[in-house]
Amino acid sequence: MSDWIPVIAACDLPPGEHSIVEIDGARIAVFNLDGEFCAIEDVCTHDGSEIASGCIVDGAIECPRHGARFDLKTGAVTAPPAYEPVAVFPLRVEDGVVQVRDDRWD
Repeated sequence: MSDWIPVIAACDLPPGEHSIVEIDGARIAVFNLDGEFCAIEDVCTHDGSEIASGCIVDGAIECPRHGARFDLKTGAVTAPPAYEPVAVFPLRVEDGVVQVRDDRWD
């Protein structure tokens, strides 16, 4: 099982903002959705481009290139042209620090 990795102090990530971290070669985008944190892989499954710079619409991130949308909590596609979900990562807040781990290969 992979270890929890501290990525940012919760107080340093205000609501509506995100932070990018790299863990084991994967770019992970950590979002603060009105006080609830979530983490997804920063890649659009439609064309492989980054998605974290896109707009958040109803709890989903919209890819800035082609408009595909992914639910930030589940990774599910909510609007094409993407059809494959984006990877989500376990996340917790311990002692005021947001931590994530990549357990895709555990």
